[in-house]
Amino acid sequence: MEQLVKQQLDDYKKLIEQKLDEYLPVQYPEKIWESMRYSVLAGGKRLRPILCLEACRVISGSYENAISAACAIEMLHSQSLIHDDLPCMDNDDYRRGKLTNHKVFGESTAVLAGDALLSFAPQVIIQKTDKRTDPGILLRVLEEFVVNAGAEKLIAGQVVDIDSEGKQIDKDTLNYIHENKTGALFKLSLRTGAILGGADEQKLEALTQYAEKLGLAFQIMDDILDVTSTLEELGKTPGKDVQEGKVTYVSFYGVEESKKQLSSLCKEACDILEKSDIKSAVLSYITNSIKERVN
Repeated sequence: MEQLVKQQLDDYKKLIEQKLDEYLPVQYPEKIWESMRYSVLAGGKRLRPILCLEACRVISGSYENAISAACAIEMLHSQSLIHDDLPCMDNDDYRRGKLTNHKVFGESTAVLAGDALLSFAPQVIIQKTDKRTDPGILLRVLEEFVVNAGAEKLIAGQVVDIDSEGKQIDKDTLNYIHENKTGALFKLSLRTGAILGGADEQKLEALTQYAEKLGLAFQIMDDILDVTSTLEELGKTPGKDVQEGKVTYVSFYGVEESKKQLSSLCKEACDILEKSDIKSAVLSYITNSIKERVN
């Protein structure tokens, strides 16, 4: 079973890589498209688009209608990383084992590449989604995208994260940062895939709750790995959170307690799938792999 799941994940990843390459052709002015492609095609696990495809497949039996949305979400994710890495933000030199965008193309082009991806991603959803898709469904997907990408979710988390550097913050603020900065894209991925698959409100709510648990578990994993991994293992500079004075789950709770919370969240996520009769070996595998990565 595990081998079959790994093959499915690999198939998803190859499809996403192929479509991202196809959706981002180099055109004039070449520099901006090369900058966009540099970050989007830099590799990575492609976890968020995979979640989108799998949510659609679980609901409808097919993932095809979610391909363009999945790629758009990966473009949004890449945009957030380009901007995160800028000197005025988290100031990082490496991402996915490569020099960050601004180190290769300069700060001004990196800013514009992020801006371009943010506007190009919904364009991909509109232009590349099957024309037979109900316009109401497409509009709902676009709303999910722009809300989660904007000032109420992803950007909100980033702003509070920056404002909290070097300060003592409470648990609610810590959770707010991670629910929005990280969790928003997990919810966007799973909800978008489910909506494109025609999910009813019960299944959509179950996948939303699952996404909340998974997103927080993923962030805790990231916080743990930041203090326990090397540059080669992590693909980005380790120890940056401490250097920047960021409050993380590890600085708040310590490594061992953070591991316990992560394990508990992963169990709760799997329980939601089981209770809601959402049968997905892929989602179960992803959830368990997050827990196993820190052990």
